Amino acid sequence: MTHLSGDSTLARVVRMVAEAESAKSPTQLFTDRFQRLFVPLVLLLVFLLLFAWTVVDEPFRDSFYRAMAVLVAASPCALAIATPSAVLSGVARAARGGVLVKGGAPLELLGAVTAIAFDKTGTLTEGRPRLTDIIPAPGVTEAELLSVSVAVEGLSDHPLARAVTRDGPARLSGADIPTASDLSSLTGRGLSALVAGERVLIGKADLFGRDGVAPLSEPVLVAAAGLRAAGRTTMLVRHGDRDLGVLGLMDRPRAEAASSLARLRALGVKRLVMLSGDAGPVAASIGREVGVDEALGDLMPADKVEAIGKMAAQGIVAMVGDGVNDAPALARAHIGIAMGAAGSEVALETADVALMADKLSHLPFAVGLSRQTRAIIRQNVVISLGMVALLVPATILGLGIGPAVVLHEGSTLVVVFNALRLLAWKERV
Repeated sequence: MTHLSGDSTLARVVRMVAEAESAKSPTQLFTDRFQRLFVPLVLLLVFLLLFAWTVVDEPFRDSFYRAMAVLVAASPCALAIATPSAVLSGVARAARGGVLVKGGAPLELLGAVTAIAFDKTGTLTEGRPRLTDIIPAPGVTEAELLSVSVAVEGLSDHPLARAVTRDGPARLSGADIPTASDLSSLTGRGLSALVAGERVLIGKADLFGRDGVAPLSEPVLVAAAGLRAAGRTTMLVRHGDRDLGVLGLMDRPRAEAASSLARLRALGVKRLVMLSGDAGPVAASIGREVGVDEALGDLMPADKVEAIGKMAAQGIVAMVGDGVNDAPALARAHIGIAMGAAGSEVALETADVALMADKLSHLPFAVGLSRQTRAIIRQNVVISLGMVALLVPATILGLGIGPAVVLHEGSTLVVVFNALRLLAWKERV
């Protein structure tokens, strides 16, 4: 399949970098507002000091010298560079660690998150499920069930579909696979396609028995319930008006999932939630293995958005996902984080942060770096404002321009060097 050059991964990364250059952090927006008020006040004070000789007994030369000293001392150079220097250092350090951040706003906000929600498939799990169970309906052969399933799933690029097309043919023993066409995605529920002129439905149990679709037969329902209880993801198959059976699949948690979540807790993230479209028992099984606080299953994309909204009402929340279905939830969260960004176009466009190496272990690194960046920004603001608060009264009372310049420029250098410390930041494990 061909794409426009503007739709390539490189082009999307370039757009993210452009956004990173224009997105200002909350502290930078504050300092911009402060300077818009502070600068006119300083100019007014300098203007008044120019005429101090009319009130106090001194020559105009001394009043002019004092006014210039105040102008030098009150110039907010250190304040103007306090936040941008820290943000640029933080973004650069994140990029070196395999994390792409869209500017200062998400970088600073990420360090304030109190809760993180995770999609399951491809985020907390490897995203490479295996076909583990094949249960045909009465009167249906395993070959018929598998051949129809492989034909339809071959038209999809979903991780579950790839598992069927990868593992299914080996179980067919050379049986012919029919041709499928007219694929349509039933978002959050399954797939529909045509095989041999008849409609095939493959999906979750709630795809059937609603919207004019006949309910499933009792044997298939019982088989699906047994697989879900065993922690399997189920795919129920119907061809025309015949239930062909149920497939069971299982995905494994990422090797680094449990340790990454433990590191996030050590950083102060109070609530870790898993959101999944899989059945509740499947979600609960994976949730116990990786160590989340809550595992919510049977969620449609709209349900994930609603869950994120409830979490956002209680604090700053981040959402981590990797697929098209995750995009609405990524957009709803305060911070959207894309997993496997190089292969997930919609997630990359929607997210504020992208873990480019597709490693969950980079998430604690990003959160820790963000918290350190916030600390550096606060330090820089205190240094810059403190120096102005010290020098303005001192120059009014007689401190000369020379010492004022030394102290003023010195504070600017201190702020810059303090920000550059982020380039050498290392996560404490």
